[in-house]
Amino acid sequence: MSIALPGPTQRWRCGGCGNLTRFDLTRTRRTTEFWHFDLAGDHDVEQTELREESVESVTCRWCGRDDAIELVDRNDADPTGTPGA
Repeated sequence: MSIALPGPTQRWRCGGCGNLTRFDLTRTRRTTEFWHFDLAGDHDVEQTELREESVESVTCRWCGRDDAIELVDRNDADPTGTPGA
């Protein structure tokens, strides 16, 4: 399965139960970070650059399906739909 992350005008929807709000996402990210250490040895991450990201799986938290997740336009999603109906 290959599903993209939602863009600013999109969202995920489970075609199985209608869920629009709860998903488990497994992804791999490769980043470059700037770590700033203080004299005590504690650090803050001050800058993160995303180099690569891949989505491994998206699973509906309500019904558990990973084969029915789809990208829809935010305007096309029906927020009044009843899950499982």
